[in-house]
Amino acid sequence: MRFPVKMMNRSSLPLSAFVHPDGQNQAAVMQVAQQVLALLFNHLKTAHQRSPLPPISRLKELPISLSIPDESLGEDSLFAQLKVILTHSMNAANPAFIGHMDSLPTTFSLLGELISAGLNNNMLSLEMSPLLTQLETHLLQDIATLFGFPKSSIGVMLSGGTLANLQALAVARNLHFNTRTIGLTSLNQPPVLFASDVAHTSLQKAAMLLGLGTASVISIPTNSNSQMETEALRSSILLAQDRGQIPFCIVATAGTTTTGNIDPLLEISQIARDYKLWFHVDAAYGGALVFSPDQRHRLAGIENADSITFNPQKWLYVAKTCAMVLFKDPTTIAEAFRIPIPYMSDRDDFINLGEISIQGTRHAEVLKLWLSLQHIGKTGYAQLIHDSYILTTYFVQQIQKRSFLELASEPETNLICFRGWFAHQSNAEIDRWNTELQAHLLQHSQIFLSLPTYRGSRWLRAVLLNPYTATETIDQLFQAIDRFHYAANLRH
Repeated sequence: MRFPVKMMNRSSLPLSAFVHPDGQNQAAVMQVAQQVLALLFNHLKTAHQRSPLPPISRLKELPISLSIPDESLGEDSLFAQLKVILTHSMNAANPAFIGHMDSLPTTFSLLGELISAGLNNNMLSLEMSPLLTQLETHLLQDIATLFGFPKSSIGVMLSGGTLANLQALAVARNLHFNTRTIGLTSLNQPPVLFASDVAHTSLQKAAMLLGLGTASVISIPTNSNSQMETEALRSSILLAQDRGQIPFCIVATAGTTTTGNIDPLLEISQIARDYKLWFHVDAAYGGALVFSPDQRHRLAGIENADSITFNPQKWLYVAKTCAMVLFKDPTTIAEAFRIPIPYMSDRDDFINLGEISIQGTRHAEVLKLWLSLQHIGKTGYAQLIHDSYILTTYFVQQIQKRSFLELASEPETNLICFRGWFAHQSNAEIDRWNTELQAHLLQHSQIFLSLPTYRGSRWLRAVLLNPYTATETIDQLFQAIDRFHYAANLRH
């Protein structure tokens, strides 16, 4: 048999389709790369000139190719379409984008993402990512020690806090009920876990996927500051036992999504010990406080957790996605979750991360995290967090100066949840006022606040995360609120 073709035929491909391993097409690839980078940086450096949240346009009405072409469209066409995509995307880099837990990425996480994509290593195993797998293991151990975990702790990076919470609950369930191999069919009584009534909805998703059902997540009432009521937690555990349910886990939140509040971690950890329950802390947002000497006391008790979810993609400004789950005792994940990979080589001194992760193939998120931490350092992150609190205090002071505004809770992080409230108006009228205010701020002042539903009503939420948001932005916001309030009074 003859094999006349020495290599794949690439005649139908654009010259810059791949980077030639010998650099033969370097000029073509560099030209494309430089144009894309220039397009991106020009977009980012003019973020303040565009609305923080563009109107949602119908995709079919935009000049974007929606079908897969037979032939290459050509780079000029792609650049033109990229401009459309940039223009119609969420503009988190705008300092007036203060409505969600999203911010512009660190420069090195942006560049790290590029390098990770170029390397295209698979974080499934040591063999497929020989250096980056070791870097992830050691970096996550280092971060775990910031939370008060021992150096022997283990962690794995995942695509978001939802998967991190799912994996933590899977380990907790498997350990408590020995369900790693035989599943839930052997149980005669239903397992339950406990979380506050404002905990993240990923817990219900996790319970559903783990075969427990969403009803297995027992909601614990919270106080006026959105913090779990510990006495109610104790009562709920006892009541569950009386009903024939089997408690196995308590989930505390360090930085609730709507108000940013932190559960009393120390007290909850003691309750978990008293009833021999797994203690998981969802610190997806608030976990960044371990980098702040001034504010880390707010996480007192997190060192007693069995597992922690933490998302550097939020308050550490690392490009999405960047999340992790940390386990204090490395033997727990080996006993309750590890599935060996038979087609990968083993080393006695190292565990392939794909064997202990809920994901198999994973992107090398660790590089952009490591680069950001190296570039900014603990001192830099501490300064960012410190200044966030200064802005938060200033923001709260502006609310307190206006009798028609009220806080949902006392802020513990850089989230402020507030609304306009009027004694003579119905709840529906108050909701409508706040909804109209949100739209007015975006349309007329180009300031974006989100509009969550909290305790059955509409509230406005500010997240003072962007490092370029200043007191001037806050002044502009409240001047716009005053104008809206004055105009609304005239109408009535």
